[in-house]
Amino acid sequence: MSERKVALIRDSKPTIEGAGVHLRRAFSHDDVNLDPFLLLDDFHSNNPEDYMAGFPWHPHRGIETVTYVLNGAVEHQDSLGNKGIIKSGDVQWMTAGSGIVHHEMPQKSKLMQGFQLWINLPAKKKMTDPKYRDIKSSQIPEVKISDGVTVKVIAGKSGNAKGPVKDLNVDVEYFHIKMKSNARLKLITNKDYSTFVYVIKGKIASDGKEINEMQLAIFSDGDNAGIDAKENSEFIFVSGKPLKEPVAWHGPIVMNTQEQLEQAFRELENNTFIKKK
Repeated sequence: MSERKVALIRDSKPTIEGAGVHLRRAFSHDDVNLDPFLLLDDFHSNNPEDYMAGFPWHPHRGIETVTYVLNGAVEHQDSLGNKGIIKSGDVQWMTAGSGIVHHEMPQKSKLMQGFQLWINLPAKKKMTDPKYRDIKSSQIPEVKISDGVTVKVIAGKSGNAKGPVKDLNVDVEYFHIKMKSNARLKLITNKDYSTFVYVIKGKIASDGKEINEMQLAIFSDGDNAGIDAKENSEFIFVSGKPLKEPVAWHGPIVMNTQEQLEQAFRELENNTFIKKK
């Protein structure tokens, strides 16, 4: 077995998105290639002024967005007619496919905390029908895998526990892992998959390198990753099969060519963007 090395550690960066939401960007495809992942945003604040402006109605095409709420609540509506509130521990897994328009509006709370991950769709799925999955906390299995280590399986498989999303468009693992101080963990991974961790709180180490709160660590290829908890810690672990396809990206639209991008924006102007309601 070949152990993954830590290829890069980087701090998340303060960013403003939506109508003025203050968040931290762990990475973007513009500066880090983590194919099939395009970006990871960490929203975390106890000041409603940082997030209440939210993300008013906006379009997406060619991607999936995975919103995982740790604390607080986010109200959602979309052009498919879905509406609801995702609360602490819930996940919203949205396949934009051929096109969806939605809004995401945080609700005022003592603490708003969570993540949004963008996953690129393969060329053959770019124009698939849009789909929305509202995954409740109770549907997400949490398992103890060793002394001092528990895993919430949002996508993929850990031991006998399987994530609640069965029909994945891209082969992805997404775990929320909690480790007690001095606990050790070896994660078995697909050798050539893009793999990273992002520390929610505490401090972990891998390959002899420490990874602190609000830091992203990207791993080299290998079939396992060893992790040690230097203190009580939580982090997300994400791994996915690279698409190895060209990326043409502007704003909320991600396609394979500039021509496809231009077509998408023409359709937005002409009111023909939405293919399925």
